[in-house]
Amino acid sequence: MGNTRYPYRLSPYFTRGKPRAPPSVDPETVHLPVAVGLQWNLTIRFLALVLAALALQIRSLHAQTADQVLIVVNKQSRDSREIGEYYLKKRGVPLANLCTIDTAPNEKIAREVYDRDIRTPVGEFLTKHNLVEKILYIVTTAGVPLDVTGNSDGLRNTAAAVDSELTVLYQQLHGVVIPIPGWVRNPLFMQRDAPFRHPQFPMYLVTRLAAYDMGEMKSLVDRALVARNTGKFVIDARADDSTPGNGWLRTAALLLPKDRVILDDSGTVLKNQKDVIGYASWGSNDRARKERFLHFQWLPGAIMTEFVSTNGRTFKRPPDTWQIGPWTDKSKWFEGAPQTMSADYIHEGASGASGHVDEPYLTGCPRPEFVLPGYYQGRTMAESYYLGIPGLSWMNIVIGDPLMRLK
Repeated sequence: MGNTRYPYRLSPYFTRGKPRAPPSVDPETVHLPVAVGLQWNLTIRFLALVLAALALQIRSLHAQTADQVLIVVNKQSRDSREIGEYYLKKRGVPLANLCTIDTAPNEKIAREVYDRDIRTPVGEFLTKHNLVEKILYIVTTAGVPLDVTGNSDGLRNTAAAVDSELTVLYQQLHGVVIPIPGWVRNPLFMQRDAPFRHPQFPMYLVTRLAAYDMGEMKSLVDRALVARNTGKFVIDARADDSTPGNGWLRTAALLLPKDRVILDDSGTVLKNQKDVIGYASWGSNDRARKERFLHFQWLPGAIMTEFVSTNGRTFKRPPDTWQIGPWTDKSKWFEGAPQTMSADYIHEGASGASGHVDEPYLTGCPRPEFVLPGYYQGRTMAESYYLGIPGLSWMNIVIGDPLMRLK
């Protein structure tokens, strides 16, 4: 936060340690009424019942299967090939749906490298094998580049996550020109009552199998296969926040069964929670958060999301002694930022996570009032996250098995 003119920015004006220019346009803001008052609470509770009924209909009419998943592995990365093949066998994805690219396994790449080594070969594979319409999900793997670098020009930023760029490949294969600066609208955003399918939703749902090591990556796959609809949704709002984020967190709590929710908006950070199946918070943007780990007991299938600018910036393992801290303390920086990291949640036992490779702004973060209820109601993990992500070709990544769902 930290800037009065642009209150919905999630970090100060730094880019990997260098000063960043302020946005060329003011951030968009999507305001949701703060969930206060009996009438509002009853309305949200009624909506939750309606959504649950609709979710059952959607699941029964349009179940998605492993043959609708494309796995992308990198020939130059042993980890990429190993986790891709492991997931293919465990989930039962057809071997014909394994797409191999050939590029240097660097996390950060230039736009021309993305176009030449990732977008073009993946698009050609889908076209050659008549999979453009059939594939709904794309799974990238550790060793596939993570971040397309750009100009860091606020909401006109030409940087993006590789995975988010692949979400718009469907449109590109149909002749649509996607502008490079900024994000494009996510057609699935907020579409609670519609099943995900082509061509109604012209996009791919892209997730990534990545973690600090191969054991953690394989655990991601294994935990997804035994996910069950049990446990608590832990929602931790900030005590000192006036942006829409706290309203979104409270609304998420109201759209979930009351006996399944732990909601806190005090000045303390929730830690040491047990039987966690879902988590949403401000992460290191909560000033009370001082520790890297929350020491949760995560159930198989548990997912998390947080309003943090750079939590998906890397999958390199920090030193065990590293701790989060303020932007002003360079000793707390790891890989260009002092903020919480999505991979730490996977390390601690979560089965799904969202993140950002660079500043998304608050309005570009996944909206928990769509992500968590969607997941509770039986949507796949990928559907649940993309229900809550406003824009594509932007900074967002989703970690985990896209087909994971609570049963």
